[in-house]
Amino acid sequence: LALKFFKKTSGNGDLTLYLGKRDFVDHVTSVDIVDGVLKVDPANLNGRKVFVYLACAFRYGSEDLDVIGLSCRRDIWVKRVQVFPVIAGGIGKTPMQEALVKKAGEQAHHFSFEMPTNLPCSVALQPGPNDSGKVFPLSHSTPLLSSSWLCSRFRDTCRLMIRKIQFSPASTNAGPKAEITSPLQLSASLGKENYYHGDPISINVKINNDSSKVVKKIKITVEQNTAVVLYSSDNYVKAVCSEEFGETINANSTFEKEFTMTPLLANNSEKRGIAVDGRLKDGDTNLASTTLCESGEKEMQGIIISYKVKVSVSLSSGG
Repeated sequence: LALKFFKKTSGNGDLTLYLGKRDFVDHVTSVDIVDGVLKVDPANLNGRKVFVYLACAFRYGSEDLDVIGLSCRRDIWVKRVQVFPVIAGGIGKTPMQEALVKKAGEQAHHFSFEMPTNLPCSVALQPGPNDSGKVFPLSHSTPLLSSSWLCSRFRDTCRLMIRKIQFSPASTNAGPKAEITSPLQLSASLGKENYYHGDPISINVKINNDSSKVVKKIKITVEQNTAVVLYSSDNYVKAVCSEEFGETINANSTFEKEFTMTPLLANNSEKRGIAVDGRLKDGDTNLASTTLCESGEKEMQGIIISYKVKVSVSLSSGG
C-alpha cells in the first residue's frame, strides 16, 4: 500500500517536515503521541542547531491582519526538542516514523511529543458570509508544529497545522433530565448521555397541564455554549438547531411524546460565531465537540464547548 503522508518544506529548502497524520485524538485520559520526521540538509547550518516545536496557541484575527501586525496570538503551551545534531540516547522510532524515514532518506531524523491531557482541543469560531480571510475571527489552533534553526528567519522555518480532536468513550449512562412545576408540570429527558456528530438527539417531553390554559405550541432548541477563556471568560450562546411543534394540550390533561433533533453544521454554515472543530481545509469539519476533561483537573484555557437542549411551551393568552 502507498504511504500517505503530509510534508512542508522551508523557504530555503533546507528543512522538510513529514507527518503521517494531522489529526491527533484526545481520549480524555491520554492523547495520541505526535510522531514525525524532519529531513535536514546540514550544508548551510554552519554549526547551528535545529529544533522542532509543538505549540498550543490561542489566536484572534484573520490571516490578513498578520501582514500589518494586528493579529493577537497567545501560546498556552510550547515544547521543543532538538533534532540536529542528534542527541545520544533518544527514543526509538514508531512504525510510522520507520516508514517516513525510508521515504525521506538518510538525512531524516525522527521526533515525538506527548501532549498533556489538560490542553484544549482545536476549535475555531466560524466567520460570517461577509468576513474575509481564511482564518476565523477567533480561532484556537492546537497545535502548531514547526521546525526551525536557532535564531531562524522565516525562510528557515517550515510549519504544519495539526488538530487535537476529542473522542468521547462509549457510555451506557442515562441521559440528563430536567423539570419545572410552574405554571404547569413539564419534564424533559434525553435518551442517552453521549451523542456523536450526525446522531439524532431523542428528547422525551412530558407535560401535566393542570392549568386553566391550553398549550398551543412546543419549541425545542439545541444551544451551543462557547466559553472563551484567556485573560477573562466570555460566553457565547448560539442556537444550532430549533424547531416548533404545533401540539395542542388541553387544560387538565397530560401529554407525553418523544421528539428528535439533529444539529448539523450544514444547517449553520452561514451563522457567524458558531464553534467548529478546528479546520485544516474548507469543509473538513463539523460542529465543535463538547469539551471533556478528567474530574478534578484544573480549568482549561482556550475555547471550551458545551451543549444544552431547551424545551419551552406556549400557552393560550400568552405565557
